[in-house]
Amino acid sequence: MSEELDLREYFLIVRKRLALIVIFVLICTIAAGVYTMLFKDPIYEASTKIVVNQTSQQQLSVGQLDLNQINSNIKMIDTYKEVIKTPAILGKVAEQYPQLGLSAKELSEKIQVSSVNDTQVMTLAVQDVSYKQAAEIVNAISIVFQKEIPNIFNIENVSILNEASLDDQPGPVAPNVTLTIIISFIVSLMVAVGIAFLLEYMDDTIKTEADVERYLGQATLAMVAKVGEAEFQNGSGSRELGRQKAGGLENVTIGK
Repeated sequence: MSEELDLREYFLIVRKRLALIVIFVLICTIAAGVYTMLFKDPIYEASTKIVVNQTSQQQLSVGQLDLNQINSNIKMIDTYKEVIKTPAILGKVAEQYPQLGLSAKELSEKIQVSSVNDTQVMTLAVQDVSYKQAAEIVNAISIVFQKEIPNIFNIENVSILNEASLDDQPGPVAPNVTLTIIISFIVSLMVAVGIAFLLEYMDDTIKTEADVERYLGQATLAMVAKVGEAEFQNGSGSRELGRQKAGGLENVTIGK
């Protein structure tokens, strides 16, 4: 019973502050959507794919497949994913492509390397406010990586499957207006409900007979009702009319 009472009280608190909650959520959601659409720069992404394969010395005759070598190449991808973000690669990119205007540290913050499980393919992705700039960066990193890997590991087993096209005009990948609005709605709703409960917790005034019994432990003997102005005027008129009737001659009798 107490649990049901508590849930009922929570519902009453939310209903009591419903206007505050709705206004707060609407303002936050609209503000987030407007800021995302008007003030945040669109972000574009360009990507390349690199395959880690067998070298010519390690290839077997046609029709044969060395599974151990394939598994070894797949495991090497984890190593390459770390190597590609080091100054050994990105430092060369910054030196050989000064037109990019980026240092090795700035390049490492832009590059994202991923791979599909149990495949020999790596995907390099770069995000930038300009798609052309992103495509130039990711292509430069892929080319330098392919050239420098033989010097680092003394092997040649990296090939570029495809480069990012500079002529493409893809749509931006960020910001996601819909996702931003949904997140802002959920977060603002949680904050608004929290504020409603906080205001209710800080309100220590006694308003009802139930509050008197709950907080003071005393029964209510009398209650002064709140009377509106119209009701007060109507009540005064009725009382005045009553007094006139009570004092009129028609209500006076003379005893004999």
